[in-house]
Amino acid sequence: MKLVSWNVNGLRACVKKGFLEYFYDIDADIFCIQETKLKEGQIDVDLPGYLQYWNYAEKKGYSGTAVFTKYKPLTVSYGFSPEESEREGRIITLEYENFYLVNVYTPNSQRDLARLKFRLEWEDKLKKYLLALNEKKPVVYCGDLNVAHQEIDLKNAKSNIGNSGFTNEEREKMTSLLASGFIDTFRYLHPDAVDRYTWWSYMNKVRDRNIGWRIDYFIVSESIKEKIVNADIHSHVLGSDHCPILLEIDL
Repeated sequence: MKLVSWNVNGLRACVKKGFLEYFYDIDADIFCIQETKLKEGQIDVDLPGYLQYWNYAEKKGYSGTAVFTKYKPLTVSYGFSPEESEREGRIITLEYENFYLVNVYTPNSQRDLARLKFRLEWEDKLKKYLLALNEKKPVVYCGDLNVAHQEIDLKNAKSNIGNSGFTNEEREKMTSLLASGFIDTFRYLHPDAVDRYTWWSYMNKVRDRNIGWRIDYFIVSESIKEKIVNADIHSHVLGSDHCPILLEIDL
């Protein structure tokens, strides 16, 4: 099974920059996107052979997630639970016979860390959610998780310590999640790979010089780590400040 995740930073803009060409070329079984920046009805993407599931933010032009899949899920849910409103459109969960797919756009703690407290509360809630799913069947968790976990995951680690996406608190939440029974698929297959990033600032020539961060992930239950076939980063693909990531897994 081939899965792709991509923060498109506005789907309408990304479509104008080659999204559909990449989509059809990669021919994923399941394609997850984040930061759609859409309200319902603002775009009509014709994707023959795929079912489409969207989670829109209440705020216009903000956040949002979607999943395009060749396989009809058993159930689809939005947010952490039906009882709890998730106003920013950040989570979609598809249940299949053998696994759960959880597509997430993690809140950014913001440059001045104004949203760090909210972010850490989110991480605790998400971990509890993933662990509950994992008790039922394995989980494939993906998306823009807005954290570079280790120093190897960003170009200028020393100068970014304490900055949004590289605070000790955010990194510790990722460490805690992985220690609870999950695998970072890219690091599992490529433990020593350097200069492999998924996001670059729009500042002048930053992407050309590969001054980036790896903040987009496929994370899976440890129980299915032996089924991982390939995990890759398609940094050559433009159209967003993020690039797509790939997971091939025998599910």
